[in-house]
Amino acid sequence: MSSAAQPAPAPQKKSAGRDLGAAIGVGVGLGAVIVASLFVVKAVFVGVIAVAVVVGLWELTSRLAEQKGIKAPLVPLALGGAAMVVAGYVRGAEGAWVAMALTALAVLVWRMTDSPEGYLKDVTAGVFAAFYIPFLATFVAMMLTADDGARRVLTFLLLAVVSDTGAYAVGWRFGKHKLAPRISPGKTREGLLGAVTFAMAAGALCMEFLIDDGTWWQGLLLGLAVAASATLGDLGESMIKRDLGIKDMGTLLPGHGGIMDRLDSLLPTAPVVWLLMVIFVGSG
Repeated sequence: MSSAAQPAPAPQKKSAGRDLGAAIGVGVGLGAVIVASLFVVKAVFVGVIAVAVVVGLWELTSRLAEQKGIKAPLVPLALGGAAMVVAGYVRGAEGAWVAMALTALAVLVWRMTDSPEGYLKDVTAGVFAAFYIPFLATFVAMMLTADDGARRVLTFLLLAVVSDTGAYAVGWRFGKHKLAPRISPGKTREGLLGAVTFAMAAGALCMEFLIDDGTWWQGLLLGLAVAASATLGDLGESMIKRDLGIKDMGTLLPGHGGIMDRLDSLLPTAPVVWLLMVIFVGSG
């Protein structure tokens, strides 16, 4: 007695792996706040950077304490991190380095009020956090000091977003070859190619039409550098999260995770864009 043939299961569609509606809504809201503060009053945008830095430090130190028992002191990191961003805006690279050194010293001294056990790992993590988050973020504030500073920062943000979007869209549709499977299984070589292509095209347009004295070929190089640094930044934070055994650094941003899950590609990209802008069109 033959049984009726069972219908073949319908092919499953690829999942985006996140709540796209929430992600888009939060992204648009954050973008509106950033652009409004950027072009209305520069000092307000510096405040936005400082707030993002403090929240990012809180997320990182919280996860370190929860998952590894590492007590990086948040108070000197938060105060020093905010001061670092302001110092970079007011006094440039020299101010940022001085603030970084003082923050590291404050971390060492603050941690002395607790027991000696774990001192070395706690202060090492604290100094790492100070460099990784506020010091790298300071380059965004330094970009802002140029005459066309708001447009430089906008270019930096656009290229980082476009690179991420290109990697996600091309990787989701065409990705077959893993880029770094042990670190981030979702990333593919095809996605990296998408990031490079999208970022180079956006870079050419931004340098030609947004940046004073900029040219399209400089934008191609800028876009290539942004795609590389953004990808490395994303992989770097993925390494940290894998070591901590967590998926996201936080839950503050629906559809995105935490602040650090959005800053991962921006932080290492900031000094790259700042430096190339100075080389291409000067610091003024």
